[in-house]
Amino acid sequence: MAAALENELEVDNEDYYSLLNVRREATQDEVKSSYRRLCMLYHPDKHRDPELKRQAEQLFTYVHQAYEVLSDPQSRAIYDIFGKKGLEVEGWEVVERKRTPAEIREEYERLQRERDERRLQQRTNPKGTISVGIDATDLFDRYEEDFEDVPGGGFPHIEIDRMHISQSIEAPLTTSDTAVLSGSLSTHNGNGGGSINLCVRRVTSARGWGELEFGAGDIRGPLFGMKVFRNVTARCFVTAQWGLQFSSRGVRPSATTMMARHFDQNTMGYLQWRWGSQSAMTTSIVRDTKTSHFTLALQLGVPHSYLMMSYQYKFQDEDQTKVKGSIKTGFFGTLVEYGAERKISRHSVVAATVSIGVPQGVSLKIRLNRASQTYLFPIHLTDQILPSAVFYVTVGPLAIYLAVQKLIIMPYVRAQKEQELEKQKEVSASEIARRKQEAEAAVLLMQESVKRIIDAEESKMGLIILNAWYGKFVSDNSQKRESAKVIDVTVPLQCLVKDSKLILTEASKAGLPGFYDPCVGEEKSLKLLYQFRGAMHQVLSGDTEPLKIPKQCHRIDSEA
Repeated sequence: MAAALENELEVDNEDYYSLLNVRREATQDEVKSSYRRLCMLYHPDKHRDPELKRQAEQLFTYVHQAYEVLSDPQSRAIYDIFGKKGLEVEGWEVVERKRTPAEIREEYERLQRERDERRLQQRTNPKGTISVGIDATDLFDRYEEDFEDVPGGGFPHIEIDRMHISQSIEAPLTTSDTAVLSGSLSTHNGNGGGSINLCVRRVTSARGWGELEFGAGDIRGPLFGMKVFRNVTARCFVTAQWGLQFSSRGVRPSATTMMARHFDQNTMGYLQWRWGSQSAMTTSIVRDTKTSHFTLALQLGVPHSYLMMSYQYKFQDEDQTKVKGSIKTGFFGTLVEYGAERKISRHSVVAATVSIGVPQGVSLKIRLNRASQTYLFPIHLTDQILPSAVFYVTVGPLAIYLAVQKLIIMPYVRAQKEQELEKQKEVSASEIARRKQEAEAAVLLMQESVKRIIDAEESKMGLIILNAWYGKFVSDNSQKRESAKVIDVTVPLQCLVKDSKLILTEASKAGLPGFYDPCVGEEKSLKLLYQFRGAMHQVLSGDTEPLKIPKQCHRIDSEA
């Protein structure tokens, strides 16, 4: 059973709910009613032609299989979680007849946790940061006369004045113990050093954990530290950290404690006390929602005390765009920051932040996150607040990003999607051919039933499907016509008409009887031209959108 779970269970393309045209929340009566209707359509005894009879037997078996799964609560619960392949795996403990759907889900979650733990043993989870500090003050703050007699003095002097590289890996020792090995190298104006740390963490219970840290470096010397975490209540937790830093000047002890509390679902409050070389007391309130992130913090300490407020707005778009701004003021001066963050690919996020402060001056920080790696480029522009520096540091990155996005990123992402789509088509070519053959056979079996339905609807001026297409519609402006990757589904939809109504549930229409997917991986729609009470109607519906016709809003005038 556990071995079977090692391979990911993928939901089969054949959707039983879509085949029976019922909702995923459909009652047993709704499932049975749809099943009986399809049985009347596909029953082999209704067809005398040997080929039609053979095709009807295949489709009838498939419909019966779907009904057997969805009419049994236990099988239906397994199908809802794992898909069709989940029913084919031998050895499931979850198929015991006495188990309820809720118990089946609990069993699956238990098995999934076991699988995740096994995978955890093989994962090191590497994380790294590379920071390159750039001094570009010569761009805006220079004395021209100092460079008149220097060869090449007409060009601003930009240099890298600092670098920092850090890397860490995790090594799970047991299901509750993890070791983290990390190291870092830093250099600033020609001077540098490095350090290495080993941290061992143990999860003591569902409410807490503890860790020990050992470190050594060529600047600060050996380090020993300890940290514990504990959930006090369901809404409150505390952390405590102690450390001893050994150096040529002696031993420097330090301690930090923090208490956090949930005020509501989206709001947290923090109270932190830090003792050591930079003792301080800090309190903050953080509110994080789906569309925004707000932080208010106050610190009283030596040597720095400050008040800080920041706000971030999250756009609900595909690229997960965020804009943020903050102000921080204290004994050191005042600092204003603003910037933006955006996802540029599946695993990459780019961000830019402008900092304007007294006495810090103007600087720009560019951050690129690629999977678990972070690349930072802090660029110091001026030691003073110059309007020209503020303008260029704001407009420049935005213009560069738009140019790179349009000329490099978008073409690359588009090419990647096309390659993935072509690969997906190649892999599923045989499956598409099989589904197409089944759909064509289903349409042949529907012909007699459709004729009877049309005659009945015409007698009462009911619902007649004149034309129906399913697939991807592409506008071709040069030809002034519409070309498309579509299939004709007029007959299958007319067959679903009952009492002058057509109801399609919220599921992909590719699984309906007589349908198949003509363009795998691409966005599809259903286009209908139908007649009701002698009037023409037209509607365009998305692939997974529910549809109910006729409707008055679909009506088109006679001139159109």
